[in-house]
Amino acid sequence: MRPAHIVLAVLVAAVWGVNFTVIEIGLDHFPPLLFSALRFLAAALPAVFFVGRPKVAWKWIIGVGLVLGVAKFGLLFVAMDAGMPAGLSSLVLQIQAVFTAVIAFAVLGERPSGIRVLGMAVALAGIAVAAVDEGTSGPLGAFALCVAAAACWGASNVLTRKAAPPDALNFMVWVSTVPVLPLLALSLLTEGPSRDYDALRAFDWQGAGTVVYVAWVTTVFGFGAWGRLLRHHPASTVAPFSLLVPVFGMSSAALFLGEEVSGPRWCAAALLVGGVALASVTPGRRARVHPVDVPAPQASGIRS
Repeated sequence: MRPAHIVLAVLVAAVWGVNFTVIEIGLDHFPPLLFSALRFLAAALPAVFFVGRPKVAWKWIIGVGLVLGVAKFGLLFVAMDAGMPAGLSSLVLQIQAVFTAVIAFAVLGERPSGIRVLGMAVALAGIAVAAVDEGTSGPLGAFALCVAAAACWGASNVLTRKAAPPDALNFMVWVSTVPVLPLLALSLLTEGPSRDYDALRAFDWQGAGTVVYVAWVTTVFGFGAWGRLLRHHPASTVAPFSLLVPVFGMSSAALFLGEEVSGPRWCAAALLVGGVALASVTPGRRARVHPVDVPAPQASGIRS
C-alpha cells in the first residue's frame, strides 16, 4: 500500500474506534433507541439523494437494515446505556468475526480451515476472560447484550455477502433508511414519549455533534474511505487494519472517559484480537472480505 493509503486505513480505524467514546457521550443526551434512530436518520439524509439508486435488491437492503440497524445497533446502544464500557464494547464486538464464520458455515456451507477454527477458539477464550472480568466489575447483563449485538452483526455480514453490493457506500446509505421508523417505534414503546420528547427538547450542540459524528464521520466518511481502499487493494491487505479499532476504542475511552483498563482486560484484548487475526487468514488464496465484515460501528461503520 502507498503511504497515503496506509494513513487513510489507520485514520478510518481511529474514526471507528473513537466512535464508541462518542456514543457513550451521546447516551448522556438521548435514550439509546432514540439515539440509534437519529444516527441512521442523519446517515440516510441527505446522502440518499446523492448516492444514486440502490444497486441490489430491496430484500437485501431491508434484511440487513433490520438485522444490522435495528437488532445489532439497538442491542449495542442499550448495552452501553446499561453500563457496558465504551472501550470494552469496541473489543467485544470483534467476536462478530467468529459469529460470521459460524453462521456462514451453517447457512452458506463455508467450511472454515483449521487455522480459522484455532483463531475462533482463541477469540472465544478472550471473550471468556473479558466476561469474567466484567462479571466482577460491571453489569454482566449488559455484556451479554453486547455479545448478542456481535451475533447480529455476524448474521448481517452473511446477508451482505449474499447481497454482494458493488458499492459499499451506496448500500450502507440505503440500509440506513430502513431502521429509522422501527427504532423510533421501539423507542416510543419502551423508552416512552415523554423521555424522547425531553431529550429532543434539550437538544444542544454537544448532542448534535455526537449524532453528526456517528452518522456522517463513521458511516459516510468511514465506509466511503474503506470502500475506496478496497477498490485499490486486495481485501486481505485492507481488512487487518480493522484490528486497530479496539486499540483506538479502548485508548480513547481511557483518555476521554477515564475508563480503567485492567490487566485481565488487556489479556482479553490480546487473545481476541489475535484470534480474530488468525480467523481472518485464508491459506492458499487471498481472502475476499467485504467492508461491512469489519467493525464499526458501525457499524460500525456504521459504528460499528
